[in-house]
Amino acid sequence: MGKAKGYWVAHVTVSNPAGYAAYRAMAAPAIAAQDGRILALGGAQQTVAGQMRPHTVIVEFPDLAAARACYFGAAYQATIAARDASAEVDLSIIEGHTIA
Repeated sequence: MGKAKGYWVAHVTVSNPAGYAAYRAMAAPAIAAQDGRILALGGAQQTVAGQMRPHTVIVEFPDLAAARACYFGAAYQATIAARDASAEVDLSIIEGHTIA
């Protein structure tokens, strides 16, 4: 088993595409500063059980501490008002282990 990575998993309903695009541009440097890497960004999805929002975003970080530091850090916190003005977001910070 490899080292545990940290992830943001967000389920998003965008209400203002232009505003959400502006938020993403503001958030990108904060994510990059913690070595975050976007794995999925609102592409096509098929919900096969339960209910989800129309878009899913997955961001990978080197570890759980980096994922938390990014979200709770001043740089990302400064983007949240723009995010919330443009979308409804359910976001979890999770620890994930890769399997050989």
